[in-house]
Amino acid sequence: MARKSLSVQLIQDEYDFLTTYVAHGHKSARYINRARTLLLSHDGKEDQEIASILGISRATVYNVRKKYHQHTYDHIVEVLHDKQRQGRPMVFDSTVEANVTMIACSKAPNGAARWTLHLIADKLVQLNVVDSISHESVRSLLKKTNLNLG
Repeated sequence: MARKSLSVQLIQDEYDFLTTYVAHGHKSARYINRARTLLLSHDGKEDQEIASILGISRATVYNVRKKYHQHTYDHIVEVLHDKQRQGRPMVFDSTVEANVTMIACSKAPNGAARWTLHLIADKLVQLNVVDSISHESVRSLLKKTNLNLG
């Protein structure tokens, strides 16, 4: 069964925003394709024609048009971007990362030549930054900061 083609009539502000959105800056190809889909739909192009021009599927064209017609957005950019996805929440926030970096860059404790992952984890618990943390979590936080102590 063929899907009903939804026509898109952008208001002037939306049209201007989308044309500048496509023309300027470095954005995800996915978001630019969605903007171009709306612009081409506004120009009266058919689903198959838009799909072949942009190299995307007809289902994508239909879904972008459908999302535009739902009118559950305050600004047109919300049509282009994905909604926040559910998933495992972040375990450690930026304050923990900052404390790990601060400890790793500080002078090593007495009796140790340098900070080890275990010592940093123990210090974080001692400072009440976190209730518990493994040395592997400390390693991954340090790896994200590109910190080189050597």
